[in-house]
Amino acid sequence: MTSLFRRLLPAPAAPSIQRDTVRLRLDDAEIEVLRVRDPRARRLKLSVDERGARLTMPLRASLVSGERFLLEHRQWLQQQLARLQGDHLAPSLALREPGLLPLRGELLPLRWQEGRFAHVEADADGIVVQLPARAGEAAFRRALREFLEARMRADVGRWLPGYLPGLPRAPARLRLKVMSSQWGSLAPDGSLALDLALALARFSAFEYVLVHELCHLLQANHSPAFWAEVEARFPQWRAERDYLRAEGRRLKATLRQLLP
Repeated sequence: MTSLFRRLLPAPAAPSIQRDTVRLRLDDAEIEVLRVRDPRARRLKLSVDERGARLTMPLRASLVSGERFLLEHRQWLQQQLARLQGDHLAPSLALREPGLLPLRGELLPLRWQEGRFAHVEADADGIVVQLPARAGEAAFRRALREFLEARMRADVGRWLPGYLPGLPRAPARLRLKVMSSQWGSLAPDGSLALDLALALARFSAFEYVLVHELCHLLQANHSPAFWAEVEARFPQWRAERDYLRAEGRRLKATLRQLLP
């Protein structure tokens, strides 16, 4: 009777992931490190990406051991953060100051004009930003995002008709958003999502990602059959995949710099 009662009791909940931050002094600055206590972790681990520094700790590890680990790897951490910052495609844009805007694999000169509303457009000489005299940083970033989205939608609209023959249907709708790791996704309902960072990538890489996601309408996997569909429609896909693997981190980091 006792053993049966025990079997009926609910299983104890698995330990949850715990997150907080810890401050660390480097040679020239003080940074915040995301500290994650993860029940799946087996050892202390320090990583750096465009979102910042992250210390992953097993549940059994003490806070003191984690802080000691950070201090022991402080020089490595500083080097990685400096390298990541140097990998950005373009320096930060200062409001109403000439600069360079990454677009379609190129760096285009940026010019500012005063106007009635915030607006970004491309012309033969580069990129023009129209901004009211009282408008600030937020208005510029919104206008920049609208510009990048409009360019991407125009590109997809131009490419899509050529790839629809042989597909069971067109995507249900298109969403453009900032994606942390993926370049695109296709939802079960047929909704297509693409990373806004593709607006900064070279033209052919953006087209490859579109073809890749469209082929998931035929094969919802990455099997040999799926890659055969990609090959039939975009034979140079390997070169574009290699480009995104090599340049992807700085493309995504640059987008976060442009659209914080």
